[in-house]
Amino acid sequence: MLDPVPRPAPGLTVRCTRVLLSPWSRLSLLVAVLLAATTVMLLMEPQRLLMSGPPARLSGGAATVALFGLAYGVCTVAFAPRPLLNLAAGALFGSQAGLAAALAGTVLGAGISFMLGRVLGQDALRTLVRGRWLRAADGQLSRHGFRSMLALRLFPGVPFAAANYCAAVSRMGYPPFLVATGLGSIPNTAAYVVAGSEASSPTSPAFLVAMGFIVLTGAGAAVIAWRRRHRPGRRRRP
Repeated sequence: MLDPVPRPAPGLTVRCTRVLLSPWSRLSLLVAVLLAATTVMLLMEPQRLLMSGPPARLSGGAATVALFGLAYGVCTVAFAPRPLLNLAAGALFGSQAGLAAALAGTVLGAGISFMLGRVLGQDALRTLVRGRWLRAADGQLSRHGFRSMLALRLFPGVPFAAANYCAAVSRMGYPPFLVATGLGSIPNTAAYVVAGSEASSPTSPAFLVAMGFIVLTGAGAAVIAWRRRHRPGRRRRP
C-alpha cells in the first residue's frame, strides 16, 4: 500500500493571510481604528463649537445639513458626545433642520459602528460572552432585537457606543437595529436640538420644556440605575 503523498505546507503568504484574517487580529484592528479616531477627535476639540455661545445659524440649504449629518455620524464613531453635537445642530440650523441632521447622523454613526463591530469584532467577542449578564443581554438582543434596541435608545442612561457594539456582537439584524435606533433616538435628540436652537432665549417656553425633559429623563435614568445597583436582596459575590 502506497503511502499518501504529503500535502505541501502552506506558503508564507497563506499563513500571513490566515493570521491577518483571524478573529483576534480583526478585533485588534477594530481597537486600533477606534483609538485612532478617538485621538483625532480629542485633538480637534469639538467642544469649541459652543464655547463662544451659539453660532449664527447656517442657511446653506440641504447640502450643508447633509454635510453636517455626515460629520455627525463620523464623530459619533469616534465617541464624540452626542448631546454636544445635538446642541450644535440646533444652534446651527434651527430645530427642524437641526433635528433632521442630528437624526441622520445618529443613524449613520450607529450603522458604521454596528458594521465595524460585526465585521471586525463579533467572532472574537462572542467567545467572551460567558457571564450570566452578558449571556442574557446577548439572548435578548438576538431574539427581540427591535424592541430591545428601541428600549435602549429611549433610555438615556445607556451609552450610545455601548449599545452599538453590544448589538453588533449579538445576532441582531441590521435593518431592525437601524430602524429602532432612528425611532428611539427621536425624543432625547429633539430635546437637545430644541435647547440648542433656543439657547439665545433661555426664558422661552421651548427652551424651558426641552431642558425640563433633559433633566427629568436624566434624573429618571440615574434613579433606575441606583435602584438596580442597590435593590434589596442583591448579593455581592465575594
